[in-house]
Amino acid sequence: MLAFLIGWRKRLSYGLVLAMHAVSTLSSFSVYLRPFEDANILFFAAWPMLAAIAALYNLREQDTLLTLKR
Repeated sequence: MLAFLIGWRKRLSYGLVLAMHAVSTLSSFSVYLRPFEDANILFFAAWPMLAAIAALYNLREQDTLLTLKR
């Protein structure tokens, strides 16, 4: 999403990225319940990334480095 990368309409673009990542993280929830069967550690990296995107969404007004100005 180019709007997310350049910081355009942060409420909308950051919110969409957060929603898309939350859906993809929560849709594979069954993998997290079986960590030793078909272990794929990449699935577990989704949780810290989801927290980082949520923090970025909450702090979107302070995110001014390399963003488009109004």
